[in-house]
Amino acid sequence: MAVHVLAVLAYKQGQPVTSGFLADSVNTNPVVIRRLLLALQGAKLVETRKGAGLGSRLARPPGKISLAEVYGAVEEDEPFALPPREPNRKCPVGTCVQEALEEVFIAAEKAMQREFANTTLGDVMHTISTHCAETNQKTRSPRAQS
Repeated sequence: MAVHVLAVLAYKQGQPVTSGFLADSVNTNPVVIRRLLLALQGAKLVETRKGAGLGSRLARPPGKISLAEVYGAVEEDEPFALPPREPNRKCPVGTCVQEALEEVFIAAEKAMQREFANTTLGDVMHTISTHCAETNQKTRSPRAQS
């Protein structure tokens, strides 16, 4: 949801965007968006001003915002977490499954963080604009193209 909100702000190119507008795009409640914006503002990814005709905008260009920063701003839980309860240690699988999964989870999280660090909001916007252009070309009727 955070990347979606930031993408809308990037699309608006510095124009202030209200939480209501963002909520409509994400298809959620504006209260959810306001909480998200607080986290993004705390990470210095967005600037928000309250009042009529005001709203939120990116704090810096999309190409200068990595997905790792976005992830760090909004995710509190580990993406790959072991169950909170200990497995049955009398079970041959239960004695080792957590250790085996822990290694996999650590590697997966490192790979995810590496990918997020190398991907910016600008990259996401490029993909969105490319995809939207292709989608618009496919959905036009033959008459509209002439």
